[in-house]
Amino acid sequence: MRLTTKGRFAVTAMIDLGLRQSAGPVTLAAISQRQQISLSYLEQLFGKLRRNALVESTRGPGGGYTLARSPADITVAEIITSVDEPIDATQCGGKENCLGEGARCMTHELWASLNVKMVEFLDSVSLQKLVDEQLAKGFQMEEKPNLKRAISSMPVMKPLRVNAPNSVFALGSSFAKM
Repeated sequence: MRLTTKGRFAVTAMIDLGLRQSAGPVTLAAISQRQQISLSYLEQLFGKLRRNALVESTRGPGGGYTLARSPADITVAEIITSVDEPIDATQCGGKENCLGEGARCMTHELWASLNVKMVEFLDSVSLQKLVDEQLAKGFQMEEKPNLKRAISSMPVMKPLRVNAPNSVFALGSSFAKM
């Protein structure tokens, strides 16, 4: 079984959200900056998390995401499967056609049993447990999110006003007046 960045990033972002949701909606830009995850990737993941009723979104100023349920009621297995991450160690994806045409490989049962154990384990770990572990490690929430804004410190320069004709017809009429 190989857990890709999709599952890892989804769990990481949900922990970040769980740690900060008491302060109101959390923006994906803030999660992106703190966790070093691409904003566009987070938008894709949170779209799936929202469709699977794990998070809720609030639009407008002061908007962002909050957990749709208590962190104690959200499991790691739910987070991973909601972003389309398969929890499967078999070569055939559980279809029992490892050798083609419905023939299973000799180790199919071993990997299928591992799948059951992995799902049981990930289903036993709640988001609240992961949040509590971070708090026990001394997690401190910053006062203000340190977001990089797309505002320049350079003064705004007014464009030069050029009194030139803006079309061929205006150019022609300016020559006619001479």
